[in-house]
Amino acid sequence: MLPTFVIGLREGLEAVLIVTIIATFLRQNNASMRGMWFGVGAGVALATAVGIALNAVEQALPQDKQEMMETVIGGIAVFFVTGMILWMRTHARTMKRELESQAADALASGTLTALTVMAFLAVLREGFETSVFLVATFQHASSAPSAVSGAVLGIVSSVILGWAMFVGGVRINLQKFFKITGVFLVFVAAGLVMFAFRTAHEAGWVNVGQGRTVDLAWLAPNGSIRSALLTGVLGIPSDPRVIEVLAWFAYLLPMLALMFWPAKWALSATTAQRARLGGAGAAVVLAAILFAAVPMPTVSLPTEAPDSTGATVQVSVTGTSAALERANHTYALGNPTPTTDHGADTRWTASKVMGTQPTTLSLQDLIDLNGGRIPSGLGAAAGPFTASWTDQTQLIVLTRNGGLVDGELGGALVLRYSGGGLTTPRILTVEGWHVAPTYADTARATITDTQSARNARALWKSWVPVALLILAAGLGLQALRRRSQAAASGPIEPAASERSHTGSTSTLS
Repeated sequence: MLPTFVIGLREGLEAVLIVTIIATFLRQNNASMRGMWFGVGAGVALATAVGIALNAVEQALPQDKQEMMETVIGGIAVFFVTGMILWMRTHARTMKRELESQAADALASGTLTALTVMAFLAVLREGFETSVFLVATFQHASSAPSAVSGAVLGIVSSVILGWAMFVGGVRINLQKFFKITGVFLVFVAAGLVMFAFRTAHEAGWVNVGQGRTVDLAWLAPNGSIRSALLTGVLGIPSDPRVIEVLAWFAYLLPMLALMFWPAKWALSATTAQRARLGGAGAAVVLAAILFAAVPMPTVSLPTEAPDSTGATVQVSVTGTSAALERANHTYALGNPTPTTDHGADTRWTASKVMGTQPTTLSLQDLIDLNGGRIPSGLGAAAGPFTASWTDQTQLIVLTRNGGLVDGELGGALVLRYSGGGLTTPRILTVEGWHVAPTYADTARATITDTQSARNARALWKSWVPVALLILAAGLGLQALRRRSQAAASGPIEPAASERSHTGSTSTLS
């Protein structure tokens, strides 16, 4: 309830402040507020419709698609709340002056259209951000009714505060208010980052860095107040994974540093420019080191294994062809197709693989073909027997990196034999074979363990280097932009966020 209350209060108050500033300006100039209220109503209606539509679409999707939708909504929500926090941090002190200037321009135009559009867009922007952020927060809330109640209370409270400021009964320090709520929302957004990575894994998008870090069940048992605070408010699961923890810190620490960086520590323009370029270079170097230094394990399996009859089968793969040898017989394999069955990467098949069979069989040959047992109905017949064969066999072999994963000779080899003292012909189906289950289970376990190790290494060999390169690109582009600004307008001025906020008491009058 607390996260949605703060979201509703802060986002609602931003929208209410904009409307209040415009309304106050119009009242002071004896102008009609009809166009403003029309824009406000349209913005609220459209933003509400967006939130309802997002929730309805998500509920109508299959489970795996819901996970994908939740990931996308969570990412958009984090983007919006981050932009909102940073924008308000640098514009809170000048928002009143900017809005009054825009309202004056609208009045000067002699039409209510500009004022209506201005109010509509302001409310729609805040309302859309609120809708997306609340939908993302509802997704991992422990109690949906409580979350909805918190959002409603927050929005109602923001409207009451706005009305009190409009009639002149309340004066608040907006800068402190937005800073305090901004810090809280940074923690909420960091929890949304963790939640987005969790749903991305459940959707099948992120499989790296899934190793467990710590078990927080002891700290926040289900149903406890601590669990409501840790999971419900901060969005931290009881079993955070490696990539979730890294993403949490990667978002939280820079945002907190930006919000609490003392004005007296502000870097000079030249030093800041050097810091950006130095940080970009360091990120590139670190990315290259990680990519080169982190090894990736590969699956290595034997090429031979026992089968269900005790014989040994051996596979050999050469390019796009393969062969399997068993009991001094070699089977040519073809039709290689990619597969993920049992962790294999290639599936080989061959049909009617038994080749030419003898046309005359002794009694011992029949016993051997029948698994060491005398065929039923043989009676006193002692052979030799005349044999005819129908080959319906199919050989399937699974390999991974050329090693044997599993194999089976299925289908049927049907023998029809007669003579040798038999009064009528007999039918015998010769059973096939398969790779011993103990070997197949061991091979699959080896593949699974290796894949888990690869996923863990991929986080450091691929994902972290890519994130570092993106950071380097961002710092480099920012450095180029500042250099272009300096070339166009003279010495580089500190950014608004870097200047000291002296006289920080901001009130609405």
